[in-house]
Amino acid sequence: MSPTILQSGPYRFFFFSSDRNEPIHVHVKRDLRLAKFWLAPIRMAYNYGFSETELNRIAGIIRKHEAELAKAWHDYFTRTNGNGGGRERSRH
Repeated sequence: MSPTILQSGPYRFFFFSSDRNEPIHVHVKRDLRLAKFWLAPIRMAYNYGFSETELNRIAGIIRKHEAELAKAWHDYFTRTNGNGGGRERSRH
């Protein structure tokens, strides 16, 4: 399961329920492009297909919504034990 926790323009921000044992992070997808960003501090873990310009844009979105993304992570993994459920996604 991969709940969407933020949709910003063409970018879908999500995590996988199996991510619970990793440090807090988000995946971002647009079309066939995919990247992963660690939070606190925000830094890219990997990138498949995004340009440097888009990665900078994505990092800016993550900075703007960092508290919301972190809360979604903690809410999901503490309320559901990572077994589904999650919270309603946010659109920006």
